[in-house]
Amino acid sequence: MAKRLVYLLLWLACAATAQAAPRVVTLAPNITELAFAAGITPVGVSAYSDYPAAAQQIEQVANWQGINSEKLLRLKPDVVLAWKGGTPQRQADQLQALGIKVVWLAPDSIEQLIASLRQLAAWSPQPQQAEQAAATLQQQFTDLRQRYQHTPVKRVFLQFGLKPLFTASGNTLQDEVLRLCGGENIFADVHVPWPQVSREQVLLRHPAAIVAPGDSAYAQQIAQFWQPQLTLPVIAINDDWLSRAGPRMILAAQKMCSELQSVGKSEPQ
Repeated sequence: MAKRLVYLLLWLACAATAQAAPRVVTLAPNITELAFAAGITPVGVSAYSDYPAAAQQIEQVANWQGINSEKLLRLKPDVVLAWKGGTPQRQADQLQALGIKVVWLAPDSIEQLIASLRQLAAWSPQPQQAEQAAATLQQQFTDLRQRYQHTPVKRVFLQFGLKPLFTASGNTLQDEVLRLCGGENIFADVHVPWPQVSREQVLLRHPAAIVAPGDSAYAQQIAQFWQPQLTLPVIAINDDWLSRAGPRMILAAQKMCSELQSVGKSEPQ
């Protein structure tokens, strides 16, 4: 009898915890990744929310065309996590006007990426997981900064796309990661975050290496694109790691830092 009572109490506690878990909707793939890292399983996500694998099974309520408010409202969320700079402001305002709580996240720097995880603790059924994820990410970035702070500076072109050519300027998360690894962004001085640039502009700034999102096959394609004017190393980094402002940015940083150190070193005889 006593055992049955204990099991019943445990079951009731688990049921109460499950019921108390906030219903969360995420409106960008990087926000979905942050939510999962913080111990949150959303009830609705945006298109291209494909990591972790569990996200692929969740109903999609937004895409590049905007938010499907009807589908979102049917999910009865307690909070909607929006991406500042990515989520349409007008549609987010409409949700708020309907009584839906919208929380904006802006993980556009290493500091803000870590702060976003801590911010999500308030909506996580496992707030300690959010805090631990933030602390781990902060330590990983600190370790990289200390390891590479005295390495020789190398001029780098952050290349996104081929035709047209885009890059990340200063004051972007990608630029900050590059600087952490001892790289100097050749377009850091451009005022807009994601400027379109020309082939001639790149050639005039004399990069020593190119960092681009993609795989080794894409790196070869980029190398061929620049020949014969430029023959230089192309560091290819998983697209989702480098392009999404989410927790996997640390993987992009680790790979970038490691490979950038070999740039300019002579081959052994």
